[in-house]
Amino acid sequence: MATVNYSVPDDVKELFNTAFAGANRSAVISGLMQQAAEHELRLKRRRESVDTLLAEHASAPQVPTDSVHAAREEVRQ
Repeated sequence: MATVNYSVPDDVKELFNTAFAGANRSAVISGLMQQAAEHELRLKRRRESVDTLLAEHASAPQVPTDSVHAAREEVRQ
């Protein structure tokens, strides 16, 4: 297991200690770090997906909106 050291404002430390009094604070911090990392990786994947879609859309011929609506109506019937 690794040891990490981070500096946080005193009020954040006090708030954390109050909120997690009696808990295994190392486990709490580990869980929060994991959640934050997973969240950030999901955001990065979403950004990459959007960038890919936008790039594909930019290079594809544009389909008129009325054609899209007509195709939807065909499928619905």
